[in-house]
Amino acid sequence: MSAEVAALRRYQDIDDTGCRIFQDSLELVGRRWTGAILLAGMRGARRFGEYRAAVTGISDRLLAQRLKELESDGLIERTVIPSSPVQIRYAPSADGQELMSLLQPLIDWSHRRLRAPRAGRVSGAADPRAGRADARKGTSD
Repeated sequence: MSAEVAALRRYQDIDDTGCRIFQDSLELVGRRWTGAILLAGMRGARRFGEYRAAVTGISDRLLAQRLKELESDGLIERTVIPSSPVQIRYAPSADGQELMSLLQPLIDWSHRRLRAPRAGRVSGAADPRAGRADARKGTSD
């Protein structure tokens, strides 16, 4: 059996429910700022200000909203330390850490894809995908 046939058979076992669950997971990961916030946590950010400093361009309101969403999704753990003043710490949960490790092959693939020559692209021309990242950040060349 060829590798192509084996791959096709593997995807035949994905039912409608599995497809919806997969789509929900992709939407969670693809939500704006989610990756940057989780990465900041994996790199050691714990307090709100540390996340804000690590995630360039996010507003306080949106960071607070995303941290609550990630906590609700079980990807971030929120710990309240009763002190004066009260301290709140955020850290990737076990699921958040697992998600980041599962995303590493996608990150590697993205880097390879960015470096690979593309059909129809003039050698030495700027990568059109780079402009999308700049547009999302609100900057341009």
